[in-house]
Order: sequence, then structure tokens, then C-alpha cells
Amino acid sequence: MKIQFKIISIFSVVVLFNCTSQKSTKAHSHDGLENHSHEHENTSVSENDYFGDYTLEDKFYGSNTQVSIKGNIRTMVTNALPNHKTGEFPNQGNPNTISAQNKTYTFPVNPKYIGEAQWIREPGVALNGVKFEPRTAEVVICDTGENYRVEAFQNVIDLGLDFNHAHVQPTGAYHYHGAPTSVIETLDAGVDLVHVGFAHDGFPIYYSKSGKYKSSYKLLDGTREGEDCTYTTHKTVAIAVEGHYDGTYGSDFEFVENHGDLDECNGITINGQYMYLVTNEFPYVSRCLMGEVQQQEQQKGRPSLDQIFEEMDENNDEKLSQKEVKGPLANSFSKIDANDDGFITKEELEKAPRPKRQKLGRRN
Repeated sequence: MKIQFKIISIFSVVVLFNCTSQKSTKAHSHDGLENHSHEHENTSVSENDYFGDYTLEDKFYGSNTQVSIKGNIRTMVTNALPNHKTGEFPNQGNPNTISAQNKTYTFPVNPKYIGEAQWIREPGVALNGVKFEPRTAEVVICDTGENYRVEAFQNVIDLGLDFNHAHVQPTGAYHYHGAPTSVIETLDAGVDLVHVGFAHDGFPIYYSKSGKYKSSYKLLDGTREGEDCTYTTHKTVAIAVEGHYDGTYGSDFEFVENHGDLDECNGITINGQYMYLVTNEFPYVSRCLMGEVQQQEQQKGRPSLDQIFEEMDENNDEKLSQKEVKGPLANSFSKIDANDDGFITKEELEKAPRPKRQKLGRRN
């Protein structure tokens, strides 16, 4: 399977860090599940109490995360406040203030690897209850039809990221776009692989201090196209997108199998254990999962209005802009936006008239 992050419409879906490659002798192979495997790696994996019940509480920062295991379910109840120092918020690039969230997450204790990449907006949660959300809601739109999703790590648009590669959503939710620096420093047990979180399919998330496991994504060859392109927040500014692919946008990258050590979800099997790695190179944090995700299984059938709204609300500000809406809703945007403020709220969506179902006649 090849995933190429090339966005050709608005609905499709850097401060880059240099790291030194430390190559080691390893058997690089694919097992029957087609996942990258390093079965005889001479490496140390940090094993700690975070695979069992634990509580992380910091009165200074106000953080409180409690994790308990019952049967095959790991349950995390958290206020999602970081238990470490952060940058100053609000700041010039991020006008939001960190506030407590009431979150409950469940993860399978015995995850099931299915070997099929499933795209997911929030791939997992750090051990301290702060979520990982690698993509951004920022989109550059061109009059010639191209649309480019802005990456968190770039030099074009200031997103106000702090030294933990994190910032704050309008709801007050602090979240990581890349390697959670302070978490890594706190949990560093002196070995290369530091356990930093759990993915929603139950597999653990690690960070390699040596950076020895390389991403299999690479920059595209050639140049971008697009004329009269703009980016809009509280104001609209012109953005020049033409030029060589440099990592500013997610569509600048493509997955090339075996280009690096990791699969398309930034995963790898080490000593018989499948895991995801947070890397200093794209995709930084996985944009997809290789395991069975229980949350998705519970949402089979026609999605509710709440589920539709949550899926489209990419910046979690509890309202939908014209950039966020998809499908038939986009064609009815002005009708649903009752107060003409340029946004659709959940209340406006609930009050919108339902489309009439077409009656099917019998064919002769």
C-alpha cells in the first residue's frame, strides 16, 4: 500500500529537526503481516510501570491523569493538562489559553494488528493525558484550484508552537504535533527507546533518542503549482506556493516502502513488539494506525449529527468554517448559516431542514 499525501482539493486530506543517523547491524525484513521488523535489534526498550495502573498528578501544573486496567481494557481518565512547563499562551501565533479538559480514553491491553493503514486525526495520547494531533487545520487555497494543508513545522505561518512542539486549540486543549520534549526528558530511563504514550489501537508509542529508526516518507521531486493563493485567519494574506517541495505542506511528502525503517504509520516491530515511533522527521507523529481501533467499530452505520460535526471540526473550535465543511453540506452552507457569520454551529446544523428522500419507482 502506498499513501501519498497529495491534496488536490480542499476536502482531501518546518521547523525540521536534524538528527544524526546511528546505523546498526540488523535483519531488515517483512513478516507475514507486512510490517517492518527488527527482531534481533541490539536495543533497549524502556519498560516501566506505565503498562499497568498508574496515576500522574502534579499540583503545581494542575494535571491529573489516572489509568486503570480491567480485563482487556486500559482506561485513562484525565483533565489533559500537561504535567510540565509549557511555552507562554496566548502568544503571537496562538491566541488560545490552556484549560482543563474532561477526557476518558480506552485502549485495548492486547492490541490486534491488522496490517491495513487507517487514517486517523488523533492517533493517540501521551502518558500524561495530552493528545497527539500531528496535522493542522490551516489550509492555503489557490484560485487555480489547488489546496495545501499546512504542516505544523514550517517557516511560512506562525502557529505559536512551544518547545514541546505543542500549542493550544480554541477549546483550550493543549496538544502535541511532534516529539513531546518535556515528556521525553521526564520519562528518560537511560535507554534509547522512551515510552511516551499509547495509540488508540492499543499499541505503545515510543521515541528513539538516537533517531536510528528512519521514516519512509520522502519529499516529492519537482515543484508545486498554484497561483493567487491565500491563507485566512482573522485576515487574508497572500501565500506563494510555487517552488520545490520543501515540507511546508503535507502534500510535499510521499510514502516510499522500504525507503526507511518505519512503515506508513511510523510503526515498526522490535523484539517481537509492534510500536509506533514519534520521529523528528515527517510524519513526526503517525497519521494512521495499523491496529484494530475499537472506537471506529462502535460507529458503524449512519453517523449521527454529532459525529459528522466532530469529524469536520478540524480545529475543534465548535463551529464549522467554509474550509471545513464537506459534501452536500458545502452546497447548503449559506442556508444553514442562519446568522450569516461565516460559520455553522451545531445548533444551526441541528435546525437545518433534512433533505427529502427520493422515492424509488419500479422500472418496467
